[in-house]
Amino acid sequence: MQALLRLSRGVDWLTSQIGKYIVWLILASTVISGLNAIVRKVFNTSSNAFLEVQWYLFAASFLIAAGYTLLNGEHVKIDVISSRLSKRAQIGIDIFGFVCFLTPMCLAVLWYSVPFFLRAYASGEMSNNAGGLVRWPVYLVLPLGFGLLLLQGWSELIKRIAFLQGLIEDPTVKKHEKSAEEELAESIRRMAEAANSGHKN
Repeated sequence: MQALLRLSRGVDWLTSQIGKYIVWLILASTVISGLNAIVRKVFNTSSNAFLEVQWYLFAASFLIAAGYTLLNGEHVKIDVISSRLSKRAQIGIDIFGFVCFLTPMCLAVLWYSVPFFLRAYASGEMSNNAGGLVRWPVYLVLPLGFGLLLLQGWSELIKRIAFLQGLIEDPTVKKHEKSAEEELAESIRRMAEAANSGHKN
């Protein structure tokens, strides 16, 4: 079990690192959206590529961050029911969900999405829209996102089994750490302060 817990810690570290940086895609999508709106209003021109890259970035941030969301316990749950149960019962429900729902769903998506991506990559499939982008990058985020979600689901499964065995503390208790959004805001603030101090010098 200790080897599995080490694997779980490694997956948690990987997921947390991805979560720290994937949030920048949301900022990039927002900036591109704003610039596209300005160009369209000021110069009366636009491109489908601007619209599609926003979709790509949002899809990537949503799918690739699914494991990070699971790590932080932010997926929707029926807490009205589960909160009335004992902690062991809640953990049991989680284990059942990871084994009987999350794992089969992720494996099914991987089974169908990997060949889908490979065909698009081999053919160089392009968007049907004028000025649109190549499609395989956005198809890639589907198996990538569900693969990472599957890994994190297995990590959560390991932790819950270890908790029932009395090997670790309750893995469902949220730690008081900064969220990815808070870290992004902090990074932007530090960059702004550095830029201001550079101008003063």
